[in-house]
Amino acid sequence: MSVPAPRPKAVVLVSGGMDSAVTLAEAVAAGFDAFALSFDYGQRHRIELEAAARVAASLGARRHVTLRIDLRAFGGSALTADIAVPKDRLGHGVAETEIPVTYVPARNTIFLSFALAWAETLGAHDLFIGVNAIDYSGYPDCRPDFVSAFERLANLATREGVEGRRFTVHTPLLRLGKADIVRRGGELGVDFGLTFTCYDPQGPSAATRPCGHCDACTLRAEGFREAGRPDPVSG
Repeated sequence: MSVPAPRPKAVVLVSGGMDSAVTLAEAVAAGFDAFALSFDYGQRHRIELEAAARVAASLGARRHVTLRIDLRAFGGSALTADIAVPKDRLGHGVAETEIPVTYVPARNTIFLSFALAWAETLGAHDLFIGVNAIDYSGYPDCRPDFVSAFERLANLATREGVEGRRFTVHTPLLRLGKADIVRRGGELGVDFGLTFTCYDPQGPSAATRPCGHCDACTLRAEGFREAGRPDPVSG
């Protein structure tokens, strides 16, 4: 009896939120052996890491690694410094014109760089990230131009790339709205009840709940509402 060929490996960035959960599910559905990568970077919503572990386990990640890098040493963001998280901001004409204070300087560049390093050690040539260019909070590192530029960098800055084994950065959610992401997650069997989406969680760790008013909460709520489905986390 023939032995099935090994599945290609991919490194998938997994935050614990709904977008990264669907991205991991897409990688698995595409036939990749998924290696999930999360970051404890000093974020105020660190509870998302518990969700990331749940998501990675439920979707069959081959391995899940959480790296610790302290971006609080730099600050500059409401997620990594003592700066208030904006509430009820979306829908008031500011989302498309301002980069919000929840933007963490160079975060996706940093995260993808670590993913690239791990991929090269694994012999993987595929990276997955759940960036979205439609329903997002105005972050510059979620744009298609950024993704294309990083892919070019990956193939210039690595031994694998120079020797002709090219890297691809996959962005399966790039052109999807939040409602579409909810629907796609349902098709892929994602349990959204395992995810956590909030920039400013409320309550002690054992009973932490989303604030319901930050950009992340607002976009998630709109996505489930437009998809005509209840959010299993907030009801």
